[in-house]
Amino acid sequence: MFLSVFDIFKIGVGPSSSHTMGPMTAAARFLADLRGGREKEPGAGELAALGCSLHGSLAFTGKGHATDRAVILGLSGFEPATLDPDRAEALEAEVRGKGSVAPPGLPELRFDPATDLVFDYGPPLPGHANGMILRAFDTARHLYMEETYYSIGGGFVMTARELAREAHGGPEALHGEKEAAGYPYPFGNAAEMLTMGKVSGRSIAEMKWANETAVKPVAEVRAGLDAVWQAMDACIERGLRMEGELPGGLRVKRRAKHIHEQLKAEAGRNIAQPHTVNDWLSVYAMAVNEENAAGGRVVTSPTNGAAGVVPSVLRYYRDHCIGATEEGRRVFLLTASAIGGLIKHNASISGAEVGCQGEVGSASAMAAAGLCAALGGTNEQVENAAEIALEHHLGMTCDPAGGLVQVPCIERNGLGAIKAVSAASLALRGDGTHFMPLDNCIEAMRQTGLDMSTKYKETSQGGLAVNLPEC
Repeated sequence: MFLSVFDIFKIGVGPSSSHTMGPMTAAARFLADLRGGREKEPGAGELAALGCSLHGSLAFTGKGHATDRAVILGLSGFEPATLDPDRAEALEAEVRGKGSVAPPGLPELRFDPATDLVFDYGPPLPGHANGMILRAFDTARHLYMEETYYSIGGGFVMTARELAREAHGGPEALHGEKEAAGYPYPFGNAAEMLTMGKVSGRSIAEMKWANETAVKPVAEVRAGLDAVWQAMDACIERGLRMEGELPGGLRVKRRAKHIHEQLKAEAGRNIAQPHTVNDWLSVYAMAVNEENAAGGRVVTSPTNGAAGVVPSVLRYYRDHCIGATEEGRRVFLLTASAIGGLIKHNASISGAEVGCQGEVGSASAMAAAGLCAALGGTNEQVENAAEIALEHHLGMTCDPAGGLVQVPCIERNGLGAIKAVSAASLALRGDGTHFMPLDNCIEAMRQTGLDMSTKYKETSQGGLAVNLPEC
């Protein structure tokens, strides 16, 4: 299997990769089908209107995750990677006021979010917990075209037909993955990754680099990696500058700026405690996730809900680790994406499928592996670091208060970053031999997710989400 580093790290918008970026992408795909002349329903007349129904987790926590906003913007022609937040806010208000959208290349179409965007709180669709159906109608309100989409985590989207073909061993790529043919190191699990590394004498990052440059020019891959880091760092910097309350009604205040100012003041007076390094990790992660909660520009790492962990540990590497280099930063991202791809391929990175162990747990494993590699760890030490970090997130639920990616998500990213650094450090103290292989840990996460009650899988029907202060 092959998942590109740029599939794992996608530049987009908050607050959720599966609930915001995925539905927006699905809407863009639907518009492309309408423009491209895909066969319409027999007897359908002139295209006139659109409709959408949200199911499963997309319904239960869709309003808190701005899924309705994502659908409106997607049907208006916006896509996550190129979204202009200022224009988006005005356009959303315009669509709600007019009850229609005007996507490029199509006529103005009736779409009143108050009536044409339905949150269906019944049973989820059969393919995945995050399902949605997009429909187009003719002037007589007869069905013109219909498609079912599943937002499967990390911004990846599949149609019902693609998912069915995958389930029956068809040619569709698994969850956005590409066929292994043509890639020099197509490892599908950690054991294969380690074997290929031993046989070739290459590091995980070198094998990942070879896979990437097999289909893209070297300069393009290098520039892409640098662009991912620049977007991550810009998100941290903006989060460290912003103040005020986060949207959504919980009245959660941004804290990153205040904590950052305290840390800078302490550093200048040389009075910081040794454990203050954990506060630096936390504040970097919180800055990102406060931006995500506000609908800002973030990088899926591997999801939006877990978008603070990898940038935090990478910023820690750059600013706090001895001997940090630009090449080390690229090694970090390549290695982290390899681990993220393995988890996605063999389990899930979707909170709606396996809980937060699949989001922050995966992100922590990726960051641990990346830091270990950047600090000179062997392939075996890198695999060990990823396993340590993932192992100690097993069973973690996804229970966002109010359906918002705020409580406990923002702080949870900080703790995921701290665990990642600890895991990398422990792995570097050993020789890479350890009891529990990463593959077994990933399988344990998959099984735990299958057994986990849906109350704890991004539906806000259990856990912290239903134990709120009485005020």
